Order: sequence, then C-alpha cells, then structure tokens
Amino acid sequence: MHIHLDALGGVAGDMFAAALLDAFPEHRAGVSASVRAVDARIACAVSAHNDGILTGARFTVSAPVSEPAPHRHAHTGHHDHPHAHDHAHDHGHRPWSEIRAALEAADLAPSVRAHALGIFGHLAAAEARVHGIAVDAVAFHEVGAADSIADIVAAAHLIAALEARSWSVSALPLGSGRVRTQHGPLPVPAPATTLLLAGFATLDDGIPGERVTPTGAAILRHLCGDDPGRGRPRGILGRTGIGFGTKVLPGLSNCLRALVLEDGAASRPGRRDLAVIAFEVDDQSSEDLATGLDRLRAEPGIVDVVQMPVIGKKGRMMARIQVLVRPESLEAAVAACFRETTTIGLRYHPVEGAVLARAARTVEHDGRSVRVKIVARPGGRTAKAEADDARDRAGHAARAALRREAERLALEQEQEER
Repeated sequence: MHIHLDALGGVAGDMFAAALLDAFPEHRAGVSASVRAVDARIACAVSAHNDGILTGARFTVSAPVSEPAPHRHAHTGHHDHPHAHDHAHDHGHRPWSEIRAALEAADLAPSVRAHALGIFGHLAAAEARVHGIAVDAVAFHEVGAADSIADIVAAAHLIAALEARSWSVSALPLGSGRVRTQHGPLPVPAPATTLLLAGFATLDDGIPGERVTPTGAAILRHLCGDDPGRGRPRGILGRTGIGFGTKVLPGLSNCLRALVLEDGAASRPGRRDLAVIAFEVDDQSSEDLATGLDRLRAEPGIVDVVQMPVIGKKGRMMARIQVLVRPESLEAAVAACFRETTTIGLRYHPVEGAVLARAARTVEHDGRSVRVKIVARPGGRTAKAEADDARDRAGHAARAALRREAERLALEQEQEER
C-alpha cells in the first residue's frame, strides 16, 4: 500500500490525522487511546465536515483550561482559528526534553512512540537551527501545546497502524504574508517550516496565508525522509479520505486528501516483493544498538528488524541484524542502517514473501482499549490481541483473560459487520 497526500489547501497535523481517519475510520478508537496514553486529560474527536464544496472529516482536540495551551493561530494559523478550540489563550512553554520524557514514559506501542519521537525530533532540530541553540535547549511554544502533541501522537499512531510501504505528497502551496508568533511577526512559510521542506516540490496558487505548518512539515519530512521528490506511483486506487483544517481559504477547500494506492502485488493475492538487509555489529553498546534498531523500525518502508547473537572472528560475541524492507525503500533503508548502527558493511538481496490478509481493530473491554489483529487463515479467521495493551495487569491469568475476551469481541464485531 502506498499513500499519496494531495495538498489542495495545505498540510497541518490535524488535517493529516483527519484525512487518514476519514479513509480508515476503524482506527479512531486506537488513535484516541494513544493520545490518552500520553495525557489522560486530552480528548480528541473526529467529526464529519462539509465546506459547501467537499465532504470529509475534521480532527479536533480539547483539554482542560488549566492545560498550558497557547494561541495556536500564531504558528499554526493555517488550520486553526483563534476560537477553534476551547483552550485558554495563555502562552505555554514546553521544553523538548519534557515532551520527549512524556512520550518515552507513556504506555504507547513501540512503533507509535518511535514515530512520535521522530516527528518531534525533526521539529526540535529545525527550531534549534533557526534560533542557533542546542537541540536540548529548544522549548516549544505553539507546537508544544496539548492540541499539537495530540496531532503528532495521532499521526504517529496512524503511520504505525497503516504500515504503508511508502508515502508521497503533491507540490506544496507555501502561501505568503506574515504569521504572528511569540518571536514576533515571521515570514510565511515560517523559518522552521522552510528547513523541514527542503527538497519538496512547491507551487504558488496565489492564495496567501500559512499553508503548511511546522507540524505538517515535520510529518512530511518524517514520512518522505531523504527522498521528498518521490512522485505518486502507478497503482490501483483504493480508499480515499479528506481532512479539513479550520481556516477558510478564499475560493478553495482548505483540505488535505489521502489517496490509497495498491501496487502490482495486489494482482497476486497473498504475495509481496521484499528485500533483506543483513549485517553484524560487535562494537556498539547494547543500549545504543537497541535505540538504533527502534529507530530503524520506524523508518518508512521497513517491515521488520530482528537481531540474534552469533559468534564472529576471534571468538567474539556479536549481534546479527536482519532488516526486512520494501524494494522501493531499499536505498533509504541501507542509509538508515549505516546511520543508526556502527556497521561499515552490509549485504542485501531481493526475496519474495507470502502474507495472509489481516485487519486491525480496537475494542473496548473492562474500561480500556485493546488493539486486536484479525488474520484470515486457510482454516478460518483468528484474532490476536496486542500484548502491550494488557501488560499492566498483574498476573498471567488476568492478562490472558483480558486478551482472550478482547479477541472474542473483535471476532464478534467483525462477524456482525460482514
């Protein structure tokens, strides 16, 4: 599956989440659960929206008035109105270190956490360059608000859940004019946004204002990596979704459209083309290697990463790493392996794989959300609950009971819908 983003109105975090949830509504409960895992006080919702031209969805966030939630219209005016949320308008400061610690401590799936940290990491690096400070000294203002944190966690959950083999985006409308921020008036696009969008195709449609927000730009950089010029590939069009921002653009729908394309493998049900990267590491600490492999798992196009202990030359213990990657992402994956580990050489080769059809579902049981994967096997459909969603239960029997009940509910719900 390839997902192409058509930036008609532009790109922002809430528009990205809304477009994908419009196309994949079955992930709404999972997104809400991930956002609550970071901060239980934050609530998000998806609602139908019609701007008089098109119909789609909007992603909205609410938090207690006491939450430091600044006037997002300053940096993210493209998709927010001064009264778009019911937050107080006081300006909050959230250090990058604080946000990072909250994400690391939250009860998130590892892949969701990795994507969220990656997106925020791009933002922090861009802000550090703009202001000439160290990354750890960055303090987010508008971007650090509860609603923007929710936008990024929602985006991270969807990226992890959809497991698209690749992403692309149309030429981006950069807009024009000035945007009000806590640093004073800044040109549009904002300086951090211009750094994040280096290499992306742009256009001028004559409509002013902030069209791509820093959060939207960070998501695009995370998805497209070092290949922002990748065009929309050939494929069979499947689902589509439209996500609206809150700002009104003159004569144009302020929306982002997601187009889901199935590639040639769809003509061979159950088959897919892959590549395997393999290498050994014997001079990297286990802590840092674990961090590096987590970051590899979050790379677009990488399907799985495993490691195993082996004995190398001179009787040394070392880790053998195997990376499963989609062919079109091979070059980017090779670069990521060199970047995240200490290896100075690796091997890769193409392989063919077989895969069973599966679907992700989130069910509510005993006051909690549990993610369940349903697989179509030759002998019938089976369900497997996400182990992480039961890990806070004390005792094997309690955890097993929660998973079994969630799996039963998921299969029943699917049967009722079929």
